[in-house]
Amino acid sequence: MDGLRTVVLIAATVATGLMAGVFGIYAVAIMPGLRTTDDRTFIGAYQAIDRAIINPLFLATFLGALVLSVAAALLNLGGNSRSVLLWAAAAAVLYLVAVVITFTVHLPLNDALKAAGAPADLADPVAVREAFAEARWAAWNIVRTVTSTAAFACLGWALVLWGRTQAAS
Repeated sequence: MDGLRTVVLIAATVATGLMAGVFGIYAVAIMPGLRTTDDRTFIGAYQAIDRAIINPLFLATFLGALVLSVAAALLNLGGNSRSVLLWAAAAAVLYLVAVVITFTVHLPLNDALKAAGAPADLADPVAVREAFAEARWAAWNIVRTVTSTAAFACLGWALVLWGRTQAAS
């Protein structure tokens, strides 16, 4: 059982760290870079990025971070690893916030932008970009960057505590 706890906790930490990085790169590079483009370029580039990111590896990492964090907490319900449980549970809650934001804010905005059609065919790309609510998307992305980074830090600390628990055994 200790081996499973270790593997799940490490996997949760890695997946959550990867997702914090994905959200972070949108905050510090992708959205600031796209912000400087004209409307048709913004729409076309964003649509291409959004289509590319929906792939099995991304989806497994995005959802896996949550599932693995919850599993890491649940696997530490008993025994002498209560401190690990608390930090893993905190990570799961923090990452859940990022997931909820993604489903309630980002996906509807992304889907509406994709549904607008090819940038070259748009009669009013300015209106399409304004409807995307770029500032809202970016602001909520910062929130999910912060919550997923905090979740990663919690899992990192849970790993430290797990190691101390194992060393004391």
